Amino acid sequence: MDPKYAAIISEYERLQTDLATPARFAREARRAVTRDQAKLKETSQRFRQLEPAVGLIGELEQNARQLAAARDSVEHETDDELLTLANQEVAELTERAARLAKEIETVLKPRDPLAGKNIIMEIRAGTGGDEAALFAADLFRMYSRYAEGRGWRTQLLSASKIGIGGFKEIIFEIKGTDVYQHLQYESGVHRVQRIPQTEKQGRVHTSTATVVVLPEAEEVDLAIKPEDLRVDVFRSGGHGGQSVNTTDSAVRLTHLPTNTVVTCQDEKSQHQNRAKALQILRSRLLAAEQEKRRRERSDARKSQIGSGDRAEKIRTYNFPQDRITDHRIKQSWHNIAGVIDGAIEPMISALAEADQ
Repeated sequence: MDPKYAAIISEYERLQTDLATPARFAREARRAVTRDQAKLKETSQRFRQLEPAVGLIGELEQNARQLAAARDSVEHETDDELLTLANQEVAELTERAARLAKEIETVLKPRDPLAGKNIIMEIRAGTGGDEAALFAADLFRMYSRYAEGRGWRTQLLSASKIGIGGFKEIIFEIKGTDVYQHLQYESGVHRVQRIPQTEKQGRVHTSTATVVVLPEAEEVDLAIKPEDLRVDVFRSGGHGGQSVNTTDSAVRLTHLPTNTVVTCQDEKSQHQNRAKALQILRSRLLAAEQEKRRRERSDARKSQIGSGDRAEKIRTYNFPQDRITDHRIKQSWHNIAGVIDGAIEPMISALAEADQ
């Protein structure tokens, strides 16, 4: 076995031992996990990254044994017809070995440190009035159903509704395995072309909504100094139960160094609203720091799928023609109804492949 593959197998088996704690050590393990959640998370993520590579290495080893047997047949075969078949097998197995080695290399490529993170997604209605707010609701449905299909969990953090069922703004969290890796390319302006329900003359209107994908920041990722934070409390407005307009449960956080403001008022308690607002604020600050680093890096590598800037028009949903076009990779798909119902994996895969 190639020494580098042997090292991968060894690391994988060590991680497997670390994660598979025998029953007699369960109590001590739970205590250790409680003490170091970050270490457990890091170990689990590395294990998940190595798992597909180990499977591919196993296939490569089996392929090597088959290739050796096929080459042996070529050396000792005297029948012309069988020799032809043996040479053909050698060519196929050699090609498969190269393909497997490339796949292993791809799997083991250093990952974006943010790839395994959960996300906070913000969707805001853009130009187009009520129709833009309805489109924002459609996008929320699209991402929610996609998350559901992958076994991820979605939690609403904040929402500003309009009377006919749309959203001026909606902020929600998606938790699961490698959420940011899959949805990182969704930031930008999404444009819709369709006939609004209120349009009596059948004219196609164009509206927009902006999507922002923030990698969820934990306290270990970004600490906020208490002196850098201004906290204002006030009475909630809108839906929210008996506490609305009777207690100061709504919270506004202002990060003074960056003048970043987050407001939360959907929960009944001030404590819950403050926790949500802090979660959103921390993620916005982490995203801003990542963007700053990206801009400081050399322009030698130009991304094929755009900058991910929230002002960049990335995709058009044309309902009359049942066509979705991603402008960054100049590729189109059909079945808008299915896409709004969460069938966006082909687009996600195409964007990831273009970025590779």
